[in-house]
This record gives sequence, C-alpha cells and structure tokens, in this order.
Amino acid sequence: MLMSIVYIVLGVALLTWAAERFVMGASALARNLGVAPMVIGLTVVGIGTSTPELVISVVAALRGNAGIALGNAIGSNIANIALVLGITAMIRPLEVRSETLKREYPVLLLVSFATLFVLMDGELSRQDGIFLLTGMAVVMVWMVGLGLQRPKTDPLAAEFEAEIPENWPMPKAVFWLGAGLVLLPLASRILVRGAVDVALALGVNEVVIGLTVVAIGTSLPELAAAVMSAIKREPDLAIGTVIGSNLFNTLGVLGLAATISPIRAPPLLLERDYSIMLGLTVFLFLLAYGFGGRPGHIHRRDGALLLAIFISYIGLVYYTSFHGSP
Repeated sequence: MLMSIVYIVLGVALLTWAAERFVMGASALARNLGVAPMVIGLTVVGIGTSTPELVISVVAALRGNAGIALGNAIGSNIANIALVLGITAMIRPLEVRSETLKREYPVLLLVSFATLFVLMDGELSRQDGIFLLTGMAVVMVWMVGLGLQRPKTDPLAAEFEAEIPENWPMPKAVFWLGAGLVLLPLASRILVRGAVDVALALGVNEVVIGLTVVAIGTSLPELAAAVMSAIKREPDLAIGTVIGSNLFNTLGVLGLAATISPIRAPPLLLERDYSIMLGLTVFLFLLAYGFGGRPGHIHRRDGALLLAIFISYIGLVYYTSFHGSP
C-alpha cells in the first residue's frame, strides 16, 4: 500500500512537470513556425493542459483499466470547475472580458449535454469514441477560426502573448516537446499502476480512484496555470484554461479511450458524477451571463461555494463507495 502511494505521488509530480515542459515546447515550436498566439493559446495550450488526462486514459485503456479512463475524464472536469476555479477565485475574483471565451461557454455546455446523450445506454462504444473524436476535430477547426477572427482588442490575445515562450530557438523547443512526449507516458504508467493497486487494496471500484485521486492529480497543471494567471491579473486566461481543458477532456480524452477499448458506464456514474459535472458546467454558464451578480464575474463567495461543493463531492464518493448510497 505504501509503495502504491509512492507511485501515485511520483507519477503526479512527474506528470505535472512533463505536461508543463510539453506545453512550453509545443507553444514555442508553433510560435517559431509563425502561428498566431491566439490560435496557439486556444488549441496547443488547451490540448496541452489536458495531456495528463489524455495520456493517463490511453495508458489505462491499453492496460484494460478503462474505468480509470472514464473516471479520470469526468472527475477532472469536476475538479477543474469546483477545485481549480474555486481556489483561484478565492485568491482573486475573476472577470471574463474576452468575447472569445463568451463564445466558448455555450459550446462547452452543448458538448456536455451531447456526451450525456451518448452515455445514456451505459456504454461508450468504439463508434461513440469515433463520434466524440469527430466532435473534437470540429471544435478544433472552429477554435482556429475563432482565433483568426477574434477582435483586435480581445484581452485574451494579450494574455496568451505574454505566456507563450519568446526567443526559444527551434532546437530547444523541439527538445522539450520530445522530452514531454517521452516522459508523459512513463509518468502515466507509474500513476496508473499505483492507482490500480490502491483500488485493489481498498476494495473500491477503479472508477472511484479515477474520479478522485487520479482526477485531482491530473488537474494540477490546470490549477497551477489558473492560480498563476490570477496572481498576474490574467483572469481570462485562468478561466480559458478550464474551459479548454474540459472541452478536450470530454471529447478527446473520452473519445480516444473509448476508441481503444469500449467503456462501461455504471448507472451511479451517470446519476451522481456526470450529473454533478453537468450541474457545475451549467452553474459556470450562468455566472458568465450574470446569474447572481454582474455578468462574467466569479466572486470570492462563488469560489468558496465551488470549493465546498468539491469537498462535499469527494466525501460523497468515498462514503458511497464504502457504505453504499446515503
């Protein structure tokens, strides 16, 4: 058990560092190739922050632990909104000023409901996975168009510009991109091994470990990015990180994992976990359009509420796992 915990901690630490190096290398490479910073931010950075979830889910699916893949994607989306934005808003209230982000909110909501429809039969088949990956390709094309057509005064563009590495020579960018690609699968294998062993030792379903331990671990890059963005007074980037990550988790992570290996979705996961994820997404949408205050603001009280919801959710998951439905 102790060794399994060591594997989880080591895997999370290496995964977080490798993901950050991968994003920096990929962003610098794209910049050197002349890609617009806004396009890099909406696509490369968005995918990059979901790289831990993506690699974890692929490794888990290949190992026959598809439950971890499913739990990881849904749990990470819950953690991104409730934990990441909750902590970030408590540090500094957030305000969405970007028109680009305001267009992404409805897309995230639509994608979340569409994925629920796909999950209603209790399984993600390979056909469902291909459908989700096709949706991801469509969203990527749309984001590129959005980045190219964005208003010149959009504050998100300036925030992306400040975050993308400058003056990185091509060899350095390629090296860190390659290092990330090598280290991410290694870190994922270590984390999945530890997570599976802990699930067996505790006698809980591996989906539960995916929803909690693995999901929190793979959401650490989003937490670090969002907190630093808030501290540097870049609120659009903080919220954009979460929206982009949740889009790619839902379409890309679930889609790729299901394409590799069909995934059974337990009824409780839909009734409890996906419902909470969907409710948090709706709540975020309402905040963006002025529910409970000025449009686009996430106040400290909202952050405290989100964090309380997350803590309660984790408690509910483990209580249900050991004692049955409350």
